[in-house]
Amino acid sequence: MLRLIEKIIYDDMKKIIKETFPEYKNWKTLEINKITDTKYGDFQTNFAMVNAKHFKKNPREIASQLIQNSEKGEHIKKIDCAGPGFINIYIKDDFLSEYLNKVGIEEYDFKDFQREGKVILDYSSPNIAKRMHIAHLRSTVIGDSIKRIFGYLGYETIADNHLGDWGTQFGMLIVAYRKWLDKQNYEKDPVGELERLYIKFGKEAEKEKSLKEKAREELKKLQHGDKDNLQLWKEFVEVSLEEYKNIYNKLDIEFDTYHGESFFHEIMPDVVEQLKEKELIQKDKGALVHFFDENDNLHPAIIQKKDGAYLYTTSDLACIKYRVENYDKINRMVYVTDIRQETHFKQVFKIAEELGWEEKYDFVAFGLMESKEGIFSSRKGNVIKLKDLINKAVKKAKEIVDEKNPNLKNEMKDKISETVGIGAIKYNDLSQNRISPIHFDWDDMLNFEGNTAPYLQYVYVRVQSLLRMAEKKGIEYKKFSKIFLTNPTERALALLIVQFPNTVKKAAEYYKPNIIADYLFNLAQAFNSFYNSLSILREDEKIMNSRILLSKKVAFIIKEGLNLLGIKVVEKM
Repeated sequence: MLRLIEKIIYDDMKKIIKETFPEYKNWKTLEINKITDTKYGDFQTNFAMVNAKHFKKNPREIASQLIQNSEKGEHIKKIDCAGPGFINIYIKDDFLSEYLNKVGIEEYDFKDFQREGKVILDYSSPNIAKRMHIAHLRSTVIGDSIKRIFGYLGYETIADNHLGDWGTQFGMLIVAYRKWLDKQNYEKDPVGELERLYIKFGKEAEKEKSLKEKAREELKKLQHGDKDNLQLWKEFVEVSLEEYKNIYNKLDIEFDTYHGESFFHEIMPDVVEQLKEKELIQKDKGALVHFFDENDNLHPAIIQKKDGAYLYTTSDLACIKYRVENYDKINRMVYVTDIRQETHFKQVFKIAEELGWEEKYDFVAFGLMESKEGIFSSRKGNVIKLKDLINKAVKKAKEIVDEKNPNLKNEMKDKISETVGIGAIKYNDLSQNRISPIHFDWDDMLNFEGNTAPYLQYVYVRVQSLLRMAEKKGIEYKKFSKIFLTNPTERALALLIVQFPNTVKKAAEYYKPNIIADYLFNLAQAFNSFYNSLSILREDEKIMNSRILLSKKVAFIIKEGLNLLGIKVVEKM
């Protein structure tokens, strides 16, 4: 197993500190971080500044004492002091070269993580009988990336798609289906027709008030198991899932379970009973309500309406109850949804804890995606279908492939176009801080230049082209030869390569895939500087081997990193 390089440097610095201050034991204050500007060193620690009060010394004096014992660090070339007391660390070239050789050969050691138990991720969650549109993209790709990141770190993950397959909209749909169904359109595009009916119901109900009452009656019949309504509901779920799974397949996204709200419906009465037993709910104007402690700063949560209907809070509590009782060990539950749901989940998590389900709950919020007209809404009819976005991105990628490489076979062009187009869509979202809102723009979404997936995919292709060129010239490079880092450009690139596992670790800690995206873009830029400023295949055998291997390490990391974002690579573009 390949230890993270920061851990190795940490142990070295710990030896130096122990040699200098034998009684010191508060190792939580020792942190090792990569220096952005390599002319000031490779790594840095603020240990001297953090511990100035403990030692009752000036930070620079502490640093000076540590410098005197720097030879105790096996992998450290030297340390020096900068500014008010930052300790800059320079590592040995031979150590860096040896470490690089192991990248892509040995698995990284992530045993420091508490990985016992399942990480259950709740994301995507489209509403049945509505087409997936651009607003569903964020939860879907962010959730999938987080799943991939935790899987890479060695966690056992369960991806659950908590479908919106129960509720008031089905009463509306049943009424609309029976009144206005276009059978021909339904056969051709079932979910599109169901969505049309949903929008039409909303408009017609404004004019004919009795429609809402009819919808409530049909919903009540459905909830009580009416055979005809139940059959229609099942059909709506089946045709919707078929379309959703086609889109997920295109996006290379898989779920372990599709537990919609209907799955937990029979558990909800048990949740209500448990809340009653623990005296956590009380009647208020006919409804059953949970009132929070004043210090929680949360408004009351309705558990059951006076007509007996359950709400999202009850459904989510039933979901937690099911998970707690059916999974042997849970590491955490992660909910990936938009920022508007924050208060709701704070309520749910607090009630769950009061019920004794004291698991780790993480709410992973993201900013909304908006159009010029405002938030996307099926009811407003201003949504951009996810299927249309994918098709448009693939079409644009195909135009570029046709222009750049017209001699490729059509089958290869189609494969490249799909990989590049879908990669562009995902990266456009994942490369941004998830908390920030996104203003949808076709040009931004389908931009293939700058900090984009196609740019990173092209760097990968550039390395593959280099390897093919070497093979064509009959160059046989040694896969395990020494990597020489005599040039500052090579060394800067090497230091970036070894940062990958720590970058993944940070992305997991903050649930932020954009940390990986930022890292990959910096790596790609560093490689292009290396590739454009230094010759590779014209050098003597020793340097040529070294630079080919360094290039291969870059390609390996780009492929690994893009895969964590759910993006594939291609061999040609």
